[in-house]
Amino acid sequence: MRAAVALVAERGTTAVSISDIAEGADVSRQLVYLQFGDRDALLMEAALDLASRELLPRLRDAPEDSTGRSRAVATARHFADHRSFYRAMLTGSCGFALNRALDDLFMLLNRRLAEQLLDDSPEPGAADDLARYLTGGAAAVFNTWVIDGDDPLDPELFADRLLRMLAVLTGAARRGGASADQTLFPGGEHPPPPHHQ
Repeated sequence: MRAAVALVAERGTTAVSISDIAEGADVSRQLVYLQFGDRDALLMEAALDLASRELLPRLRDAPEDSTGRSRAVATARHFADHRSFYRAMLTGSCGFALNRALDDLFMLLNRRLAEQLLDDSPEPGAADDLARYLTGGAAAVFNTWVIDGDDPLDPELFADRLLRMLAVLTGAARRGGASADQTLFPGGEHPPPPHHQ
């Protein structure tokens, strides 16, 4: 898995052959196929292994603070440190699968925040829905930053951007009393009804 990460990062593409990965890991192609089945499965496992080995410990070791800035910086720093790998993965054949896997990972982290924002809403599934919403939005911003951001990526500035967005969301939630339509479409403006064909 580490050989796969290194080769993808070095070449900037997921179009790396099983033979090259096997050679980089000093194992046989047959062993790679036996263990992973195909290249995309190997690349996905390599990405999840990288996140488990490096990102999750950074998040655990980040000092607790009321804003969550230290964890936002730790996350941004991980993606900046491995930009070439993640950029190739997000724009390659594994992009959709990687997004889903990372969403599931961050969903667990965002659920606690969602529960706090909802203040123990009695609606079933509301915390999961909000956590998924927060995770998906953050993922879209992260993906754009990793793929298209200016070199070099600045994790500190990016963490501040994320926290500003979160402050807007939490401020709207804390003001309370406003419906989703009032928050999303202030002044009574509503989106046009969906066009059915």
